[in-house]
Amino acid sequence: MAEYSYIPQGVCSQRIDFEIEDGKLHNIRFTNGCPGNLKAISKLLEGADARWAAKTLRGNTCGYKSTSCADQLAQAIEQVVDS
Repeated sequence: MAEYSYIPQGVCSQRIDFEIEDGKLHNIRFTNGCPGNLKAISKLLEGADARWAAKTLRGNTCGYKSTSCADQLAQAIEQVVDS
């Protein structure tokens, strides 16, 4: 299983760690941010297809911000699967 870390920009979360195995997401962990929401995102995406998750989360915003922790996760996933 390949492990990845991403430093998000423009959100409260300071780091996103996740694993991908056979195109599926596992062990998504956010450092800081809104704990309840981010734990829920992590649980909901456990075992999900990485490309589907990135497509689904891409463009999600948080309040007045042009991005969100979910959008940042999408960008992190895209960097991995598109490289």
